[in-house]
Amino acid sequence: MTVQEASERYNIPVKILKEYESWGLCDAVKNVMGVWQYDEEDIKRLSMIMTLHDIGFEKEEVETYMKLLLAGDSTQEERLKMLNKKRNVTLDEIHFKERQLDWLDYLRYEIRKAAQK
Repeated sequence: MTVQEASERYNIPVKILKEYESWGLCDAVKNVMGVWQYDEEDIKRLSMIMTLHDIGFEKEEVETYMKLLLAGDSTQEERLKMLNKKRNVTLDEIHFKERQLDWLDYLRYEIRKAAQK
């Protein structure tokens, strides 16, 4: 399927498909008469890229992760380190937001308490 067809069928922006092609990660993508053709393995890889974007990976991290993934099982430990690092960063952000909520709730409580006097 062409870039446009893949974009429409899987609701993936053409811009992301073009970026994916530019990384050189498309071994299974064939250039037929000047038009990229996607197969099901390419779509699976695109799904992984979208997932990595959704969990907060930056472009460079996605590219690194995908190159490791395509290199095979010998890179599992390195990929796991990347995922653990992202998980820890996400947990830190969650804990920070929880502290913010605690302070917001405290300030709201103080205002309500003062209004009852």
